[in-house]
Amino acid sequence: MAQNLIGSEIIRVAGEVNAMIAKGEPICNLTIGDFNPSIYPIPEELRKGITKAYEQGHTNYPPANGVAVLRKAVVNFTKERLGLTYPENDILVAGGSRPLIYATYLALVDPGDKVVYPTPSWNNNHYCHLSGATPVEVKTRPENNFMPTAADVKPHLKGATMLALCSPLNPTGTMFSKKDLEEICDLVLEENRSRGEGEKPLYMLYDQIYWMLTFGNAEHYDPVSLRPEMRDYTVYIDGTSKCFAATGVRVGYAFGPTVVMDKMKSILGHVGAWAPKAEQMAMAEFLQQPEEVNGFMDEFKPKVQESLNVLYNGFQELKSEGYAVDAIEPMGAIYLSAKMDLAGKTTPEGKVLETSQDITFYVLHEAKLAVVPFSAFGSGKDLNWFRLSVGGASLEDIKASLGRLREALQKLY
Repeated sequence: MAQNLIGSEIIRVAGEVNAMIAKGEPICNLTIGDFNPSIYPIPEELRKGITKAYEQGHTNYPPANGVAVLRKAVVNFTKERLGLTYPENDILVAGGSRPLIYATYLALVDPGDKVVYPTPSWNNNHYCHLSGATPVEVKTRPENNFMPTAADVKPHLKGATMLALCSPLNPTGTMFSKKDLEEICDLVLEENRSRGEGEKPLYMLYDQIYWMLTFGNAEHYDPVSLRPEMRDYTVYIDGTSKCFAATGVRVGYAFGPTVVMDKMKSILGHVGAWAPKAEQMAMAEFLQQPEEVNGFMDEFKPKVQESLNVLYNGFQELKSEGYAVDAIEPMGAIYLSAKMDLAGKTTPEGKVLETSQDITFYVLHEAKLAVVPFSAFGSGKDLNWFRLSVGGASLEDIKASLGRLREALQKLY
């Protein structure tokens, strides 16, 4: 399994970026789904709470499923903000969302079981490999904002064990419409009604880690709110890393059917993938301060949205000037989907750009703009769409990179 595990294409691009930065080159790094703390610090009350928790001696093991005060805080936060009511016992806390996604795979999927997921999407191909699942990739289209529709997934659900979805979606920054998610939920319910006694259900893994980061008129929808019957089949992946710029604080949580959550607890109990106790205590306190949460979001969201809008408008301007680029208006998360349809063009050195990787490295070296191709998220190398992540770059760096991109595009023939 380890020998055949595919390396992260994002890390490969990041390695090249870091080498160029070390040489003093002015790179606008839009590769990593992270936040620069000097631009996007965590909430001040949360920072103080973490320090206080360490001073109070919260340095021992936390309970394997999360400290009780945090699980209670998550219950209340989820009920107040999303209208979802889950008991404290069905909340599982871990060191970010990754262990929770992995635990969902291990709890539900036997080797050879079918897992259906859209491309592009984050890491499902790797989790299928780790769990021995049979991956069923569903290609999505820019015409539907790279979100899967019921028609896209319907042919693949018969006999599948899990449908893995994410909204707002990493890498695209786009979201499900109410209609599309309702129709997909109806298909899952229909498939489960058709299964015989003793047959494994079809579950939905619903990653909504970015749900608090939505922009404009975009609205977040979730399966159980739309179709209450989905409660028996939906495992939610959630957490605080993205909404509070707290990626390194490592507090994620999941909730779902008791029978599944109990198995996930057992798995992570042996792995030891819990969030540090002090951070859990501080997060529990912060989630129970709605004025502080709202105050932070009121400053944080517009700042992220401004960077996304500057990028989006910059690409639209380049498109209007006749360059072969485009972008989808940002809806959520910290990502812009941008198209640079440069395959077949020749660089000043005489090299023909053929794949999205070629375009990635041309733009990196000529425009000093670091982006990630959708091929890093399961799409083909002939799909010339890219993820641009704004959390690690200043607004000034983003604006400057657009001018350099124009110059790089001008050099192609």
